[in-house]
Amino acid sequence: MNLEIENLFDEASGDIAIGELEEAAKKYRRCVELDPDFFEGWHALGMVLMKSGSYLEAIEAGLKATELRPNDQLAWSSLSLFYVRNHQIAEAEAAGVKARILSWGGKLQVTDKNEN
Repeated sequence: MNLEIENLFDEASGDIAIGELEEAAKKYRRCVELDPDFFEGWHALGMVLMKSGSYLEAIEAGLKATELRPNDQLAWSSLSLFYVRNHQIAEAEAAGVKARILSWGGKLQVTDKNEN
């Protein structure tokens, strides 16, 4: 991770600590603009968006996090929470099952996006 992203991420985390969710979201968004493969940035962005009530945007960020790390239990647990907050219960349950599988030491099968 480059120094600019690291500093932005740290500043955003500080913003959350003092309740500046909008500022934190702006900084996390900038982090993932600079590095679209920055898992921690996508995950943190999803969390701050959920806390601020932007559930659909949180879901989008959560989906990106699970795409980047399909076998990350925390990513699936968070995505499940985002879905719950948006009253998408079936989707929340599906994401929760994936998190549970990972908690048991299992792995999710990752399919190639280019396969038909």
